[in-house]
Amino acid sequence: MKRLAFVALGIVIGFAAAAGLLPSAQGANNAGAYRQLNLFSEAFERVRDNYVRPVQDSELINAAIEGMVSNLDPHSSYMDSKSYSDFQIQIKGEFSGVGIEVTMEGGLIKVISPIDDTPAAKAGLKTGDFIAAIDGKPIQGMALNDAIDKMRGPAGTNVTLTILRTGDKKPFDVTLTRAPVQVDKVKWHREGDVGYIRVPGFNEQTDDGVQKAVRDLKKQIGPSLKGYVLDLRNNPGGSLDQAIKVSDDFLNAGEVVSTRGRHPEDTQRFDAEAGDVTDGKRVIVLINAGTASASEIVAGALQDHQRATIVGMTSFGKGSVQTVIPLGPAGENDGALRLTTARYYTPSGHSIQAEGIVPNIGVAQGNEEDQPKIERPSEADLPGHLAPEEAAKKRAANIVRPPQGKKIDDFQLSYAVDLLHGKVSVAATKSTAAR
Repeated sequence: MKRLAFVALGIVIGFAAAAGLLPSAQGANNAGAYRQLNLFSEAFERVRDNYVRPVQDSELINAAIEGMVSNLDPHSSYMDSKSYSDFQIQIKGEFSGVGIEVTMEGGLIKVISPIDDTPAAKAGLKTGDFIAAIDGKPIQGMALNDAIDKMRGPAGTNVTLTILRTGDKKPFDVTLTRAPVQVDKVKWHREGDVGYIRVPGFNEQTDDGVQKAVRDLKKQIGPSLKGYVLDLRNNPGGSLDQAIKVSDDFLNAGEVVSTRGRHPEDTQRFDAEAGDVTDGKRVIVLINAGTASASEIVAGALQDHQRATIVGMTSFGKGSVQTVIPLGPAGENDGALRLTTARYYTPSGHSIQAEGIVPNIGVAQGNEEDQPKIERPSEADLPGHLAPEEAAKKRAANIVRPPQGKKIDDFQLSYAVDLLHGKVSVAATKSTAAR
């Protein structure tokens, strides 16, 4: 709320200055805006009076706002009162549904990643799958929020998704039983003398979960603890505040991230406070193409401060910040805008927008490089994405791949553990990695 007030103040000050210095130009701009609003008002009246069936005013207004915002970029959207209520429940960490992170592409719903231990994950839905229909009703022409709403529902009820998958000639149906989805719940276990921490997303409980994981792993492993693997693979992001706190858990000082909006006065910098919860133990961060947004902030901060070695594949590249702006009078729920208001920058000043975080060591889980492009989605693939501000950063030239003929359940994790044990090194990897 404090940040939002600051942004609003900047807009007011900028408007006043422009009005004082360029009154004629401002008047012309206002006249143009009023003319466009009159045009909208006329279209609204014509549709309401003449459409083939009666339509509610709220239906037209909601659709108009959604169209206005969703055409700006892939991450800006309008939430009506129900969607906003659902969103508020989700950021607290639990709702009932099928458990997938999705976006809209080409008129279809595209799966960014299934959430761990949910009906979607257990049924085998994959990153890059497209949902063509829900309960037999085609997605084409349906708003993203409406599609999400149809996939959610009371626990124990069923929903059937029609899936299009690259490599399959025909669509196929998957029937899922909705269940309580604990969003972004931190999980951990020991890998011998290494602490493994899985962070699937960022909500209000994430930082507490990471700190609890570290405390528990210290007790489980004891003085022989070699270090930690922080797994951010297929983490689609979430709360910026929680990403900053998690980064701070591993840092003693320095910048975590900065955000820069439309106006210079909107710039904000977030710094770490003293206190590394791991007591300086080595950290390996796992990332892949599904690592996006808030998870990229964590990976970028730890990489720039050389606090962690980043292992895996280049991340998604979502370098924009969305602010949720409630609409209507205070205390009433008239919905909200989820509006892109800033870009974020890693401590070195690097924007990862449409570029992603490039790992220190490129390690494939399998044959990612041989898969069709649609299987490795990125921000740069989304229609209307914000353009990158700088030249493309050089990708890791060498990619370590699993040994041929040898089955390893999680090669990236296995490699990270070997790295902590000193069985492989960053320098050796750069010179001998498989191409």
